[in-house]
Amino acid sequence: MRIDEILKKKRTLSFEVFPPKKNEADRSKIFATIDELKTLSPDFISVTYGAGGSNARGSAEIAGYIKRAGVEPLAHITGGPSSPADIDRVAGELEALGVENVLALRGDRPADYDAEYCKYFAHATNLMDYLRRGHNFTLGAACYPEGHPECETLYADLVSMKKKQDSGASFFITQLFYDNSYYYRLVSEARRAGVTVPIIPGIMPLVNPKNIARIKSMCGSTIPLDFRNMIEIYSSTPSVMEEIGLNCAVYQIIDLVAKGAPGVHIYTMNNARTAIEIYSRLKKVFGGLFGA
Repeated sequence: MRIDEILKKKRTLSFEVFPPKKNEADRSKIFATIDELKTLSPDFISVTYGAGGSNARGSAEIAGYIKRAGVEPLAHITGGPSSPADIDRVAGELEALGVENVLALRGDRPADYDAEYCKYFAHATNLMDYLRRGHNFTLGAACYPEGHPECETLYADLVSMKKKQDSGASFFITQLFYDNSYYYRLVSEARRAGVTVPIIPGIMPLVNPKNIARIKSMCGSTIPLDFRNMIEIYSSTPSVMEEIGLNCAVYQIIDLVAKGAPGVHIYTMNNARTAIEIYSRLKKVFGGLFGA
């Protein structure tokens, strides 16, 4: 089923996974993770494309597995250094697997990129326009509560969102964030800029303090002061740190749902146990609001 149609009917719960390394043990592990996530009755599961499309075939294989498991897959496609022929090949593989939903992204540029790197798809909108001409996917796009690192102002980022909507995005999924006020600001300003489609918040549970520096360098997300203080005090106690990360994620989600978010997208880092624990705590609050 197409995600835009699901969003018209209900608040969604979804997860993200990424392709494993190229060995059989990792493949079996990601399939087991999907089987565990399926028990939570998600509305869709997204699968990333791999850096620069480096594991596009693995992504398609996982998307096909998700589809056969009875869950809607949301396949990422990254323009980046890809040629039109590359995009057509990947899109054709996904169509053959029955995949109907694609998250269209430009992808991160390497530090040493030049104009040739994104020769055909310099922006996500270029990729979306191309996919619309030759394929029949429901398209989603990414957005950034604290602003895209390459945009000098929030206004420039909002203009980019509107262009993505005009190029066919029927929903957005945000980059991860830990301060909900940034999400509420984004939604409010996006509506004023003419963005009308659902904006789904993306949540990454921070259960491992070692990930903090990487997260900040990757997307610049602000860690609230009270959360940072707890991390500093308990970072050397993994069990306590995990509990803090889970509780903070659950609090974020409860607040988002209470204030009308159209869904919740959880970045699982291929860790089904964390997703299951968050779901069990949410179910105590919301009952059947999120499906099973």
